[in-house]
Amino acid sequence: MSAQVRVTEIFYSLQGESRSAGLPTVFVRLTGCPLRCGYCDTAYAFAGGELKTIAEIVAEVDQYQAPYITITGGEPLAQKNCWPLTQALCDLGAEVSIETSGAIDVGGLDGRAIIVMDLKTPASGESHRNLYDNLALLRPQDQIKFVLCNRQDYEWAKFTLDRYGLTKKVDTVLFSPTNGELSPRDLADWILQDRLPVRFQLQLHKYIWGNEPGR
Repeated sequence: MSAQVRVTEIFYSLQGESRSAGLPTVFVRLTGCPLRCGYCDTAYAFAGGELKTIAEIVAEVDQYQAPYITITGGEPLAQKNCWPLTQALCDLGAEVSIETSGAIDVGGLDGRAIIVMDLKTPASGESHRNLYDNLALLRPQDQIKFVLCNRQDYEWAKFTLDRYGLTKKVDTVLFSPTNGELSPRDLADWILQDRLPVRFQLQLHKYIWGNEPGR
């Protein structure tokens, strides 16, 4: 039997986050997640979905002929066949990124894929799940993201940034305010005041389409 992956949705949209924000991208949203972050906006991907073979997923993605592909969730690495799926999508020749919570070992992923790792802050309720051993596996082209809910999260992220030398591990560290909880202006001001070498980001897709699934 061909390897299968449980998929919530495959869709074509603008990348709303990360270093490639604003670029047309095909998203492959896998089903399931072992975490329950307080601000999660994709709880509909926790269960359900449809089993598809890797070949079926690749054929559907290839129809868009997009230069960027993102594997997301849920937590995509919760499915063991995410590893061969990543390799198959990289074989299409597009730039492939995989969005992960960092709670699961990223070892063995296809080296062509860009890892976008979301280190969980205290206010997420899941900071105890951070697998810090993953940091040693990251390369300069990978990205680290912090989703911040309040000033305490910001201070924690700043401490973590320094403790692990994150700006020396990867070229892009992203600080993002939780939608509806932390003022984007406040976060921008704090970053400027502290002269942090991070990239401020907003969830672009939410300003265009709100919380509409498949966007």
